[in-house]
Amino acid sequence: MSASTVEGVERPARSDLVVETRNLRKVYRDRGRKLVAVDGLDLSVERGGVHGFLGPNGSGKTSTIRMLLGLTRPDAGEITVLGESYPAHLPAVLAKVGAVLERGQFAPDLSGRKNLDLLARSAGLPSGRVGEVLEQVRLTAVAKRRYRGYSLGMRRRLGLAAALLKSPELLILDEPSNGLDPAGIRDMRDTIPRLTESGVTVLLSSHILAEVQQVCTSVSIIDGGVLLKAGRVRDLLGESTARTRVGVSDPARAAGILLDAGYAVTIDGAYLLVEGHEHPDVITRQLAARDLFVHELSAVRPTLESFFLKLTGHRPAGPADPAERAADEVAEHLPALTGELPVIAADPEGTDG
Repeated sequence: MSASTVEGVERPARSDLVVETRNLRKVYRDRGRKLVAVDGLDLSVERGGVHGFLGPNGSGKTSTIRMLLGLTRPDAGEITVLGESYPAHLPAVLAKVGAVLERGQFAPDLSGRKNLDLLARSAGLPSGRVGEVLEQVRLTAVAKRRYRGYSLGMRRRLGLAAALLKSPELLILDEPSNGLDPAGIRDMRDTIPRLTESGVTVLLSSHILAEVQQVCTSVSIIDGGVLLKAGRVRDLLGESTARTRVGVSDPARAAGILLDAGYAVTIDGAYLLVEGHEHPDVITRQLAARDLFVHELSAVRPTLESFFLKLTGHRPAGPADPAERAADEVAEHLPALTGELPVIAADPEGTDG
């Protein structure tokens, strides 16, 4: 299957895509202001794996997700999900899409299992499906506990279970680790990649880039409602480029030796950062030949967070400029424009765990 390249971003063949947008645009008006949330966005998500959807606060992520779920209509552009275009095939497509958003809740006095039983019954699904999804998200042991007693991490995983009931082909997760403590983040990090084993493709929006780097196979980074970069994580980060942190007793002299040998060297305090070599052992040999002996040698891997910061000029987390978030905040409070959707969300209240 052929692939095309537009503005430097290589796109896979259309038949390999579960999500595709072209020139997508969304404009809101709030108190007389014109707020452009999405401005000609071209987004492509390949089938299979976990795809990260990243951007600074107010970059248009929320607005884009709402349009993909049919919760709001685009002002211009095209949306294709699972090979079908919107809005003509919206109801049929959404039957194959699950989503977990931050807003929403389950019945607090019912158990996790009972909440899922009611959802399964309303959708005409066999009761055995409830046990399967509870096992997928590792909630079987607490399935009989009342929802009000669930930690925030457990509530998020119950939201995942609910979204998986219909065996969706595409699962959209909006900030699934937001507000979780380290244990909850770890549980979510372990759970999300396993979901793809059943054949579902995951589109994951998150600002916790260290987690994204560990669970996502590919990413799209947007800012100002437009696509900046897209591709496989390892390709974007250039992980094939070797960088080594070197600890040595005389950094200045060691730097001169390695520079003379043709390596790129940066002095970082009492350490050196060395590039231009295939294997770290060549560094130790070069220095040992001059009676300089290494006491520390470690690989330095580029991070998605540093790449994101360099690309967008924004840090991935932290308080947002109210003006910057305005358009997406309008989007978050809009009612749905379509009927019932296969969207189940975990209640954000509760304690971490």
